[in-house]
Amino acid sequence: MRKVVLGLGISLDGYIARADGAVDFLFMPKDYSMGPFFATIDKMGGGDFSGSKMKNYVFSHSQSPGERGGVTFVNESPKPFIEKLRKQPGKNIWLMGGGELARDFLKDDVVDELYIGIVPILIGEGRPLFPSGFPQREFALLENKTFSKGLIALKYARTRKKPKRKV
Repeated sequence: MRKVVLGLGISLDGYIARADGAVDFLFMPKDYSMGPFFATIDKMGGGDFSGSKMKNYVFSHSQSPGERGGVTFVNESPKPFIEKLRKQPGKNIWLMGGGELARDFLKDDVVDELYIGIVPILIGEGRPLFPSGFPQREFALLENKTFSKGLIALKYARTRKKPKRKV
C-alpha cells in the first residue's frame, strides 16, 4: 500500500519557517542526500518541482478544485482524498506543507511515516510543524542519521493498534 510520508526540515525548536515564511535557516550539508527518499516517491526530475514528473496536489479552501498549471487543487478532507489516491498505482505519497495541513492529515490519521530533518538552530518563533489541535499519535523510530554541520534525519513509522477480532 502507498504510504503518506510527511517529510520536512525543521529548526531545533520545531519550526518549518520563520513567521514571514522564510526558510533561510534550513540547509543540506554535502554529505546529506534526498536521493534515497526521492527513490521511494513517484518520479521527480531535476532539483526543483517545475520539471517534476510527480503529480502535485494543493489543498486549498480558497481555490476552486481542479487542475491548473500542472497542479491539481483539492478542497476536500485528507482521508477520502488519500483513500482514492492510495488505490492508484504509484510509489509513496510525499506530504509537504504547512503545520495546519499536517494537522489535518494527522487528525484524519492518514500519515504513515515522518521523515524529519532537524537543523541545529533555534529561531525562537515561526510556523510550527505541529501546531496544537490534533489527537495523540504514536510513532516508532525506524532510522536516525547524523550528518555534518549537526543535521539529524529522523524517520518514524506510525504505529496503529490492530482492531480486536470478535470471536
